[in-house]
Amino acid sequence: MKPFIAIVGCGKVGTAIGKFLAEAGYNIAGLASKSLLSAERVADIVKTNNVSEIPWEITKKADIVFLTTPDNAIADTCNSISIHSGFRKNAVVLHCSGALPSTILSSAKKCNAFIGSMHPLQSFASTAPAGNPFKDIIISVEGEKDAVNKARKIATDLGAECLIIKTEAKALYHASAVVASNYLVTLLDLSFRLIKAAGITDREAFKALKPLIQGTLSNVEKAGIVDGLTGPIVRGDIETLKKHVEKIGAITPDLLDFYKTLGFYTIDIAAAKGSLSKETIKKLKEFFSLKT
Repeated sequence: MKPFIAIVGCGKVGTAIGKFLAEAGYNIAGLASKSLLSAERVADIVKTNNVSEIPWEITKKADIVFLTTPDNAIADTCNSISIHSGFRKNAVVLHCSGALPSTILSSAKKCNAFIGSMHPLQSFASTAPAGNPFKDIIISVEGEKDAVNKARKIATDLGAECLIIKTEAKALYHASAVVASNYLVTLLDLSFRLIKAAGITDREAFKALKPLIQGTLSNVEKAGIVDGLTGPIVRGDIETLKKHVEKIGAITPDLLDFYKTLGFYTIDIAAAKGSLSKETIKKLKEFFSLKT
């Protein structure tokens, strides 16, 4: 028999966890949210009548409790539940924040519960995803042994692969995810702004760049970061880079420092291939330096 779960916080992540764990056969002990309407909306999806604005009214009935509130409310929510003896003995308490460690749930230990975190490496744009957003993704888990073991099983039942990380490394892990997701959008914005400055429309820009983006990701997947890098820096083609800098400086000067910063940090990746001479590496670093 699958465990009973409670979800406190009925936003995008809490909704997805409730929906797909219910489909995987987990029993829904109840749902709690500051907005009773939000809890009732998710209750219709997971087929439960047990909803409340008071978390400890539903968490007492659960073997596993998910705290899927906003990050800045997780610790206080956990503490409030603990004060009201709202966790069962040996229950597992999990939050889904990518940035925060499991230790922010330490108050739950007063109830003899086990604590951990379970972060899906996925972006949740809607409370009604078209498909299972957990399928074939990575769910990163850390915390106490009993919590990690339960979270690993949950990740598998959601269709994901489990990655165990160190509690003390959670901030660096999350920084990596931010770069891969959020800053990738920023990088693409730079690319789109440059190609549009060359007279390409928004629609044409995406059509033109999409195969290149996908091809680059494929190259990195197959060959790794170093061997996945191509272009003028790898070739030591300073003349081409000079033309880039000249035109960007003339037409979109606000983007120049960003372009040069990216170039500067690309040099070490290119150098790792071993094809650039020390003199060329020195010239590239001098060229991309932001010092005036």
